[in-house]
Amino acid sequence: MPGRREFILLAAALLGRAHAQTGADAMAERLRAGRCALLWRHAQTTQGVGDPPGFRLDHCSTQRNLSEAGRTQARAAGEWLRARGLAPGAVRSSAWCRCKDTADLAFGAHSLWAPLNSTFGSTEISANNRQLLLEGLARIPAGTFEVWVTHQVNITAFTGESVAMGEAVVVDRAAKVVARGGFGG
Repeated sequence: MPGRREFILLAAALLGRAHAQTGADAMAERLRAGRCALLWRHAQTTQGVGDPPGFRLDHCSTQRNLSEAGRTQARAAGEWLRARGLAPGAVRSSAWCRCKDTADLAFGAHSLWAPLNSTFGSTEISANNRQLLLEGLARIPAGTFEVWVTHQVNITAFTGESVAMGEAVVVDRAAKVVARGGFGG
C-alpha cells in the first residue's frame, strides 16, 4: 500500500495534469504567450523500438528513422505553426537523425543540444541534464518560445507525461506542463 509521501506525489502529478490544457488551440495560445518550450517527440518512424544494435549517431542509415508518414507529419506541423503566426525563437534537437529530420522538415534548421539526446534504457534524466533544461527554460523571454525536438523517454522523465510520436507538451519556466496535443485542426 502506498505511503503518505507516494500518495502526495501522485495527487500532485494528477492535479498538475488536470490544469494542462489539451488540444491544438490550447497549444497555440500558450506558445503565443511565450516563456515556454514545446517539447516535441520526433515524428512517426519506421517500425521498431529504440535503435538497432551498434547504431551510430554519425550514420543515419544505422538508426531507426522517420517513415514517409513521419516526414509528412513533420512538414505539416511546421505549416500548422506558420499558419498561426508562431515562429520559435530557437529550434533545438537531439542528435538522433529522426529528431534532426523532424526539426529540419518543420523549420528548415535546428541546433543540436545534448540534454535532448535519448536516454533510452534509463527511466531517469540525469541531474545535470535536468538542470540544463531548467536553465534553458529560464532564458526564454515573454512573447517567445523554443521548440525542443526529443524522445518520449526524455519528455516522460522531465515532465511525467507520455506522448505519441509527433505529439508535444508545452512546459512553462518551471517545467510544468501547461498544454499538450498534436498539430491537427
